[in-house]
Amino acid sequence: MLFRTRDVRSELPALIQLAVPLIAGELGWVSMSLVDTIMLGRLPNSALAMASAALAQVLFNTLCFGVGGVLLGLDSLMSQALGARQQAQANRWLLHGLVMAVVLSVVLLALFGFGPGLMRLMPVERPILDVAIPAMQGLNYGTLPLLLYFTLRRYLQANSHGRPIAFALISANLVNAAGDWLLIFGHRWTLAGRTFAVTAFGVVGSSWSTSFARFYLMVVLVVAVWWLDRKHRYGLLGVSRAIEMQHLRKLFLLGAPAGASIFVEIGIFALVTSLIASFGRLALAGHEVALQCASTTFMVPFAISSATSVRVGHAIGRMRTGAATVANVAAAGWSGIGAGAAFMLMASVVMLTIPAHIARIFTPDMGVIAAAVPLLLIASGFQFFDGIQITATGALRGAGNTITGLWTQLVCYWVVGMPLGVLLGFRMKMGAAGLWWGLLIALTGAAVVLGAAWQKTVRQVALQMPASSSAMQG
Repeated sequence: MLFRTRDVRSELPALIQLAVPLIAGELGWVSMSLVDTIMLGRLPNSALAMASAALAQVLFNTLCFGVGGVLLGLDSLMSQALGARQQAQANRWLLHGLVMAVVLSVVLLALFGFGPGLMRLMPVERPILDVAIPAMQGLNYGTLPLLLYFTLRRYLQANSHGRPIAFALISANLVNAAGDWLLIFGHRWTLAGRTFAVTAFGVVGSSWSTSFARFYLMVVLVVAVWWLDRKHRYGLLGVSRAIEMQHLRKLFLLGAPAGASIFVEIGIFALVTSLIASFGRLALAGHEVALQCASTTFMVPFAISSATSVRVGHAIGRMRTGAATVANVAAAGWSGIGAGAAFMLMASVVMLTIPAHIARIFTPDMGVIAAAVPLLLIASGFQFFDGIQITATGALRGAGNTITGLWTQLVCYWVVGMPLGVLLGFRMKMGAAGLWWGLLIALTGAAVVLGAAWQKTVRQVALQMPASSSAMQG
């Protein structure tokens, strides 16, 4: 593994210090969707509302996070620049990242223009589509703010400023919850002798609330970047405003595989959601409950993955100045992988022991609960492997390797996992559970391959920098 146990022990405090606020932020991020689902589960026809929201969210997220995933290339570019003490270069990457975010937003707005027509072709109950289509359009209002937030976040975490990110996401949950309360259910009140009323918009109101919360996120991070620039004198105001095509090209070439990897991973959940929709609203609502739980636990190793990417990038940047060795690079990656796997193992135990209690948090509907429990049990089986594959992807991204994750997920998810899931779900008559077994198989394979890929990457770094590798032990 090219590192000693004490290397990992010395790396963990720095990794955890960076990861904890990112974890709080990611949990704050997924809590928006979690709160939406729980509130929608209290509507009179909860199965229809939850099913419609599930379809709208997963289709929007697949496109937005897949295309916007190009911005993940900033993790490597910014962290390596900062590791080599090139703050001005990191500032330039922020500028080009913001330009790229605007360009990608235009692409997404064009793609979403075709969304309603394509959704009408899906083999899904008409009442579900009648709600899901306007809900997805409501989410689209937050596209540009979301991608600008992505860019600003990468800059803050590369500079090891996780607290503003955590604050932004946690406080955005309060904004989103207030919007949900106001727009999902509708309210009437009297003030100073005058009556005010807000119409109940249900699922569509929830999507509007989410978009506004994303605009709020962007504003908070803009303020945070401005304030930290003044405090630490990063020199953002003095950065050259010239946009260089070679910078945009480098960001795209590095980030496109990372974005494609996100698209491949979220895309399989989108396809599974679409296929489960053909089983009816109860199956889709149960799937939404299980997916929300799996997404919530996933956010912890996802945040650790971001921290790992930064720590690996910093270590490689320091190697260029002679301040670190390959052992530091290896320890940064394996510490993140171990931390992500350990948390997900604990999450697996919780899902395995109290699945019905978890489902009741979302809705009192016994039909939805019965549909969710088997899927939660399957989800408990892939938690550990999901933790490994996402943190290993982060470690590889920090080293500038965004291709391996893409090909691994493409093969494991779409060539192996999806066909097996369809076989089990439709041919073997296992329904939604069969499709989720396909996910378990895919994630297990990805974990094994990406863990091995990280070990190989460390060895390649050692060969490329022999002076540093000679200082390694164990």
